Amino acid sequence: MRVFILGVLFFTALHTQAASSPYDLHLQVYPNGDRFQIVADYKVGLSLYQSVIFIRDYEAAINFPGIKESKIISRSGNQVLVERTVEDHILLIPIQMRSIVQYKETSDQVLNFEQLSGDAKYYKGSWRLDPEGDGTRFKFRATIELSSIVPRSLAEYFITGQMTKRFEAMAENATQRLAQKQFICK
Repeated sequence: MRVFILGVLFFTALHTQAASSPYDLHLQVYPNGDRFQIVADYKVGLSLYQSVIFIRDYEAAINFPGIKESKIISRSGNQVLVERTVEDHILLIPIQMRSIVQYKETSDQVLNFEQLSGDAKYYKGSWRLDPEGDGTRFKFRATIELSSIVPRSLAEYFITGQMTKRFEAMAENATQRLAQKQFICK
């Protein structure tokens, strides 16, 4: 019974947090075997062109919670290799995850990514940019399998909390950059 009550409180808090987001943030994390499916979206008042510039600014990811390093190590055609280091805490335990992720700039509206090497066992997904009213909806889909001894329920809680913070920070950063006129059309 106690587990049920904690589960209801956890999901109520998540729903309340998403509903109160100024960016219409929705986030769901689903366990799927040893992996987690992450489905999220939020809306920002950027044009599609500005959104493409924002999502492809790989090195600006250091402005988001937990991301300590993000640098382009190669670019060839529509493929970009990015080396990234994430540092965070699960409870009081510090964690650090390194990865090399290949981004494929499939079109102006689709950005696919896949971890080629790193500390997670598996990480693959996509971003989709959809014009919506006076802005753009950023849609994120990913599957991740952590290589960790962290209990599954704790890993799910950590992923949900960190991704919520990260997406909120991304939306806020995009809004600030728009206000500062940092998106230059060529």
